[in-house]
Amino acid sequence: MPRVKAMRKRLSALCVAVAATAVAAAPVSTAHAADGYDRCPDGFYCMFSGLDGTGDMIKLNGNTADLGEMDNRAKSDWNRTPSTIYLWSETAYSGCTAVTSSGPTGKGNFFPTYRDFFSSVQFNGPGGPSCGTPPGEDG
Repeated sequence: MPRVKAMRKRLSALCVAVAATAVAAAPVSTAHAADGYDRCPDGFYCMFSGLDGTGDMIKLNGNTADLGEMDNRAKSDWNRTPSTIYLWSETAYSGCTAVTSSGPTGKGNFFPTYRDFFSSVQFNGPGGPSCGTPPGEDG
């Protein structure tokens, strides 16, 4: 019987050692999943179905004649490209255009007039007739 007790004691100590090693070896991640505007990768133009970069997102790195699922659904955007982005009111680069600049001013919510409005995206123009000046922007 003393032999069985000694074996159980060793087995118990071994289990504790294995468990401690497993905990120490577990990877610890401090990174969190990107959310909002931060989901838009550098080098892309992104449109979001919600305000402030929320909701569904489409990321583009070239001309897109038809936004498909995002057609007439975008409420915010971020231009992380060096290009000037022309947003067209209709598919196939037709209708009127609004412009999203590159750089720090190329991120934000669309004016209410332009929410759920755009159907195609063109990089670097040439653009088309203006969709007009949004309220409060008429200088």
